[in-house]
Amino acid sequence: MANTNSSSSSRSAFLERLAALTAGEPGAALRRGLRGIEKESLRVTRNGALATTPHPRAFGSALTHPLITTDYSEALIELITPADNDVAITLDKLDELHRFAYAHLGDELLWNDSMPGQLPADQEIPIGNYGTSNIGMLKHVYRRGLSLRYGRTMQCIAGIHYNYSLHEDVWRAWAALDGRSTTHMVDFQSERYFALIRNFRRTSWLLMYLFGASPALNRQFLRDRPNTLDTLDATTLYLPYATSLRMSDLGYTNNPAQAALLPSYDTLDGYLDVLAKAVSEPHPPYEAIGTQRDGEWIQINTNVLQIENEFYSTIRPKRVTQPGERPLHALSSRGVQYIEVRCLDIDPFEPTGISLQTSRFMDAYLLYCALEDSPLLPRPANEEANENFARITKEGRKPGLTLARDGREVPMQGWAGELLDAIEPVARALDKLHGINEHILALDAQRARLADVSLTPSAQVLSIMRERGQSFDAFALELSEKHADHFRSRPLEPEVARELEALAAKSLEDQARIERDEIGSFDAFVGAYRAYTLNRISV
Repeated sequence: MANTNSSSSSRSAFLERLAALTAGEPGAALRRGLRGIEKESLRVTRNGALATTPHPRAFGSALTHPLITTDYSEALIELITPADNDVAITLDKLDELHRFAYAHLGDELLWNDSMPGQLPADQEIPIGNYGTSNIGMLKHVYRRGLSLRYGRTMQCIAGIHYNYSLHEDVWRAWAALDGRSTTHMVDFQSERYFALIRNFRRTSWLLMYLFGASPALNRQFLRDRPNTLDTLDATTLYLPYATSLRMSDLGYTNNPAQAALLPSYDTLDGYLDVLAKAVSEPHPPYEAIGTQRDGEWIQINTNVLQIENEFYSTIRPKRVTQPGERPLHALSSRGVQYIEVRCLDIDPFEPTGISLQTSRFMDAYLLYCALEDSPLLPRPANEEANENFARITKEGRKPGLTLARDGREVPMQGWAGELLDAIEPVARALDKLHGINEHILALDAQRARLADVSLTPSAQVLSIMRERGQSFDAFALELSEKHADHFRSRPLEPEVARELEALAAKSLEDQARIERDEIGSFDAFVGAYRAYTLNRISV
């Protein structure tokens, strides 16, 4: 049990830190932090089947467009907002991208759910096409490798990625507050972002309870794999207390190579060491497959990870890369710039997949994670965090559910209530800073979900399906059609439409130029890419 005096002292330090960093110049800097959202959506036909058509040319080039691209599949659209100081503006931009998409989708829809509906046979799911350039082919071959390692069906899962950063002046003020040198801010900033990540790892199960929205799926997704799911109807499987089957062990963590990866979140160096090893160390099952078949590349290499981004995690430390730069090198040389939260399900009830209320809560929660004391996370604690997260994804709404907290089983409800209470002063401080009351209202909405489990998105999904006698596919298709009407009934302002059309045209020109100016064979390009050293000492 935690020492009461120690806990009281820690709480006092947290509140002092919060007060200092939300007042005066630090407070002004806090308002300049950036938020960005990436939303994945499958393109589907009018009856909800996966679209097998190419990425619409009107969307521009998936290789070079900064705002509209594809993830794994040619049908998996990814809409990327510019970063902004105010998440309300970020969401407005996401709304505009949806309206632009629907102006050019024809009869197709964007599937507004994290789990896919009707899919063709695994090998018939189209892989993203990025043109004939070496870099475009590398992206395609990487996806071939994912197909070999995890299957194509797994790559049709969609989600929301929430990008969050604090302004550098906030870190500088914090360093001064702690009596630290402000001349080596890169190290301090990375240190504090990893502290945020550790607190996130300990408590992100709460997000799965509050926002998980994938308690059911089309049974076709499992491809006859053994499972412990219940049957709702002929095409739908579910778990009665599940919050997010997307984030459960039905996903990437079911892969042995991925499951064995447990990076250290205590230091940037420790984190990079684990990933550097994974992208450079051969994995025997992948070696047995090889990199080429019948003269064609089928994966970039036979390592545990082909590239850093293959590592599937709920949160990532990030740094914008320079042309040709690997993410590991960017982090090693310039430190952490922002974090990317990757565990949020698409909210099927929201046209853009995420609400302003959820976003306001995320801002308060992530600032809490940044400001709260953050002890190191040794392997047992890391494994405990994974177990708690997994428990919530599959039975988070189960009455009397307990979680492991520092080796002891404690009631989930009580711990969740403590966390919401701890976030309250952050929400109030942010509201005061911005002259609004939206953060505290967002917090109150989550308290209501904790008090009444039927208000959680996962409970609502199952309740509606049962009330209407709907299969998972029918439920998701009905909402996707409703959201399509929402966007199609609100055409973009002509100026915004012209800007996005020009951006799409420019991206096509950029891809054509890359292909025209290409020098050297793809084999040589892959060889150079694979030889690109991962020894950070030589960076």
